Amino acid sequence: MPKFQTSRITRREFLAASAAVGTGLAMARQSEAAPLKTTLHKALIGTPNLAVMEQWKTAGFEGFEWGKPRLSPKEAAHIRQRAESVGLRVHSVMFGWGNVNQGDAAMAKTVADMETALRAAEAFGADTVLFVPCRIDVQPMPEPWQFDIRFDEKTGYLKQVVAGDNSRYQKYIQAHDHAVDATRQAVRKLIPTAEKTNVIIALENVWNNLWVKPQLAANLVASFNHPWVRAYFDIGNHVKYAPPQEWIHTLGRLIVKCHVKDFKLNPNGHGGRFCTLREGSIDWPAVRMALDAIGYNGWLSIEENNLTPREYSKRLDLIIAGK
Repeated sequence: MPKFQTSRITRREFLAASAAVGTGLAMARQSEAAPLKTTLHKALIGTPNLAVMEQWKTAGFEGFEWGKPRLSPKEAAHIRQRAESVGLRVHSVMFGWGNVNQGDAAMAKTVADMETALRAAEAFGADTVLFVPCRIDVQPMPEPWQFDIRFDEKTGYLKQVVAGDNSRYQKYIQAHDHAVDATRQAVRKLIPTAEKTNVIIALENVWNNLWVKPQLAANLVASFNHPWVRAYFDIGNHVKYAPPQEWIHTLGRLIVKCHVKDFKLNPNGHGGRFCTLREGSIDWPAVRMALDAIGYNGWLSIEENNLTPREYSKRLDLIIAGK
C-alpha cells in the first residue's frame, strides 16, 4: 500500500515558520481559478475492527486515527497489521485531554500516559499523537465575540482579554498564564520520547477556554522551537472565535494534521452549534484555498458520525476539490 508521509520540516524551516506566524494573514490567497497544488488524504477516527476497516476502505478512505491511546506497542502493531492488510494506514493516535495544570501528580500521570501513546503511535506507524494539554473553567470569562486579546510574545502571558478594564477577568488571565507554564513544562518532558519514537506531539485547539485566538495559539506552538511539537488544527472547533481560514493562514506550516467537522453560527454570528459536515457556516472553498496556500499536504480526519462512511467520503471529496 502507498505510505503517505507527513511533511517534515527542518529546524531552520520550523524557526522561519514560527517567526512568520504573526504575518500569516498577509499571505497571498489564490484566485478561485488557480489549480490546487496540495494533496489531501481522507481519514476517519475510531477503533474499527477488521470488518469496519474494510467498509471504510471501500467507501474511499485511505486511513484513520486511532481513538484510544493506551495500548501497548504489541497491541498497536497487531492493529496496524490488520489495517495494512486492507490498504489503510493508522496515521495518528488521539490522546485527547491532559491535566497538566492540575498539580504535580496530575502532570506526572499525563506525561506518563502520553509517553505510552507516543510509543503506541510508533508501533502503529503513525507520525502524530493528538494532545490537548489541559483545560480551564474559570468564570467569568469573556464571550467569544468579546475577546480582544493582547499578549506578551516572549512569555505567552495575557496582557488583556477585552478592550478597556480587565479587572473582572483577572482570575481567567491568571489561570491561562498558569496553563501556559504547565503546558510548556509537560511538553518539554515529552520531547525526548517524541524524538526517540519519531512521533510528533500535535497540540490541538479545542473547547478548553485556552488559546482562543489564532495568534495566541500559534505563539504557544512556535514557542517550543522544535520540529517535534506542532499543531493539530480542528477546522470546526474554533469557528466561534475566528473563521477557520484565518486560523490556517496564521498557524501556517505549524499545522501537521487537521480534523474536519462543521459548525453553524447563530444568525447574529454569536455562538452556535456543531452540525453535519457541509451543512454549517464554514466556507469550505476558502478553507481549501487556505490549506493550499500554506502548502499543507496531509490528512483530513472526519470527527463526526452522523452519516455513512460513503456519504462522508463524497462530502470530503467536494472539500478536497475546493467546492
